[in-house]
Amino acid sequence: MNLSIRRISIFAGLAILLGSFAAARFLSQQKAPPARKAATAQARQVDTMHVHNSTIPTTLEIQGELAAFNKIDLFAEVSGTLEATSRPFKVGSYFPQGSVLIRIDDEEARLSLLSQKSNLLNAITQLMPDLKIDYPESFRHWQEYLRQFSLEEPIRAFPEPVNEQEKYFIASRNLYSQYYSIKSAEERLSKYTLNAPFSGVITQASINPGAVVRAGQKLGELMNTSNFELEATVALKDLKYIKAGSSVELFSEDIPGNWTGHIKRISDQVDAGTQTVKVFVGLNGQGLRENMYMRGEVKASNIENALRVPRNLLVDQKGLYAVQDSFLQLRKVQVVKITEEHAIVRGLENGTPILSEMIPGAFDGMKVKAINQEKEVSAPEEEAAAIGSLE
Repeated sequence: MNLSIRRISIFAGLAILLGSFAAARFLSQQKAPPARKAATAQARQVDTMHVHNSTIPTTLEIQGELAAFNKIDLFAEVSGTLEATSRPFKVGSYFPQGSVLIRIDDEEARLSLLSQKSNLLNAITQLMPDLKIDYPESFRHWQEYLRQFSLEEPIRAFPEPVNEQEKYFIASRNLYSQYYSIKSAEERLSKYTLNAPFSGVITQASINPGAVVRAGQKLGELMNTSNFELEATVALKDLKYIKAGSSVELFSEDIPGNWTGHIKRISDQVDAGTQTVKVFVGLNGQGLRENMYMRGEVKASNIENALRVPRNLLVDQKGLYAVQDSFLQLRKVQVVKITEEHAIVRGLENGTPILSEMIPGAFDGMKVKAINQEKEVSAPEEEAAAIGSLE
């Protein structure tokens, strides 16, 4: 009997479990499943501006060191003792054009020249009787030449011979040889005094008054302080934007002031390592010094039918994001010039809305909502964008 009661209890428990499971399943099927929320794309709000292509004036940044346009080394062509002059031949001394830079004692050379002139005067005097008899038509000319002959003044040219016979007669008396010897001595005597070929200052001086100067010895260096050149380098790809005569605005970071110069020369040689070309800018003015480092901008040619945008709007240096039908669309553009802050591009039609500020995570096809479509992007003609190296 106990065994029967135990079996009944087990079967009853199993029946209760099966009934509970069936009831729970039935109730779960009767409850409606919760509705799944539909995924919706949220549009990103962006600022836009309209394209307005125009003519953009540009400038080219340059830098370099100043060098004097006129600077020469001074050498002695004759030997002798250096004499003192009214201005000391020292570094920093200023000499106007034509003033005496150096004077070397020329007493010996001057006396030798006087001796040669005296010999010529004597030879012409002895010639006069023969001229009067053989060439009476030339006698008057030589008589006037003899009357004006001066030992202290530069020798005058001989009278022109009337005929070939007179020419041969004068040559046979060795007068032409004496004449040209005297001209050579006069030229050499002029080298004992060295005059300033242009106004400038002495930048090197290696002699003092009283010293003996040798022929070929370097005496110093004279530099013109009113005419300078700036030697700068320009990328080969940017040469088409500048030309000789272009205006250049220069400044120094060490002293106040601004100077205006002009491109004087453009080298034809390209540096193989840097692919740059040397450009020489001429300028003058107060406060300039040789070897001064200067920076500036060259007024370059205008870029037609282009626009200037912030540089950070460029995508991979070749595209801009435009907004079309509430979606971003990557438009390919031609990057003409690029600077530290801006880029000059072509390829977009007027009125095209583009991003005015780059948004994080932007991609082609991104859904956006434009909140400002009135602003136009352009390049006012009175503004100049500095040219970089990307093309």
